[in-house]
Amino acid sequence: MTVPETAEASGASALRPHAEAAFADELAALTAADDRPRPARWRLSPWAVATYLLGGTLSDGTVITPKYVGPRRIVEVAVATLATDRALLLLGVPGTAKTWVSEHLAAAVSGDSTLLVQGTAGTPEEAVRYGWNYARLLAHGPSRDALVPSPVMRAMADGMTARVEELTRIPADVQDTLITILSEKTLPIPELGEEVQAVRGFNLVATANDRDRGVNDLSSALRRRFNTVVLPLPATAEAEVDIVSRRVDQMGRSLDLPAAPEGVDEIRRVVTVFRELREGVTADGRTKLKSPSGTLSTAEAISVVTNGLALAAHFGDGVLRPGDVAAGILGAVVRDPAADRTVWQEYLETVVRERDGWKDFYRACREVSA
Repeated sequence: MTVPETAEASGASALRPHAEAAFADELAALTAADDRPRPARWRLSPWAVATYLLGGTLSDGTVITPKYVGPRRIVEVAVATLATDRALLLLGVPGTAKTWVSEHLAAAVSGDSTLLVQGTAGTPEEAVRYGWNYARLLAHGPSRDALVPSPVMRAMADGMTARVEELTRIPADVQDTLITILSEKTLPIPELGEEVQAVRGFNLVATANDRDRGVNDLSSALRRRFNTVVLPLPATAEAEVDIVSRRVDQMGRSLDLPAAPEGVDEIRRVVTVFRELREGVTADGRTKLKSPSGTLSTAEAISVVTNGLALAAHFGDGVLRPGDVAAGILGAVVRDPAADRTVWQEYLETVVRERDGWKDFYRACREVSA
């Protein structure tokens, strides 16, 4: 049984289904409606892949929900890159949906988003190239049966899209194993005197965040193998509210939580707080603020609201209120107990306390900050 079939079979009970299972109906509708040229082994045309990510309405009336809310050109450049022989690097600060976009790109292009290498400081070379089944290796020596292919190797052999998450967290010597793969489109297996050549359709999407620059910087040789697309933070508060509302609604349905529209005012408030502290100025531009040490990303706002909905559902009346999000905001803002707490207290007293309609929120935040 293939990985996508397994995901589809368990999608109904999975806590977090893979993109190709969660949005199988939309992908099927796009496949049926898509009459444009498709690159080799792509499930959809580049136009349909972009539509899947950005959303739209098909000719038969099927509504494709947006997976990414942001500049259309960013998605078009990313999709066009994957249609060439250049790998794609999604770069941005934490919480800008890099992993989310890479997953949905792989799901739309290859129908399988699970060919994934998770980058960490301990990621070994075998995770990128191949490993060995040591029982078979000791019993019969090096052979294809004893070889354990990496997700990248499988993607090369099958003409699919591989993913590498947090590329700059991977040690530099392991990163550089990608150079031959991306430039020569081949993976040597010297133990067998063989190689795996990438078939048409193979490509790779990597992600890295700006805050990790200097951890394991990419070599100039490796960076040249990528087209880099920078994913920005949402340009406007309304765009960020829309993103948070959509993701919270999706997550809430899987957790049987109240619908996000019941707490849209609190979602807007959380987004406002995060944006003002992140940018160091109030929304009206009148008051300069100190920024805390954390990123206060859109992803963190989604987490705060989701946790607030759980509190409202299980310990309240199901409606998201200031008391449900106050503790989550405090936890997101105050990462450094000394410096960040001062920043938060100043923000509460100079901005939140004086803002019309925020009295309940101010009291809730004061209560959890005491």
